[in-house]
Amino acid sequence: MEYFHTDWAAMSGNDWQGVFFTVAAFVAMVVVYVMVFNPKNKDAFESQSDMALRDESEYNKSGDKK
Repeated sequence: MEYFHTDWAAMSGNDWQGVFFTVAAFVAMVVVYVMVFNPKNKDAFESQSDMALRDESEYNKSGDKK
């Protein structure tokens, strides 16, 4: 168990910054997963599913080039 021991007092500012950003990224990913997999948000995400293909000057509604 001593292998997993952390000396919290010896951590530098960069170490604490890394811990903060790692925890923040984890929380943000959990929030995004909850939003994406929530059934009540399905219509909102389905309406945006073809967003990359919507350039009307170059693509038609089915995503094929004109």
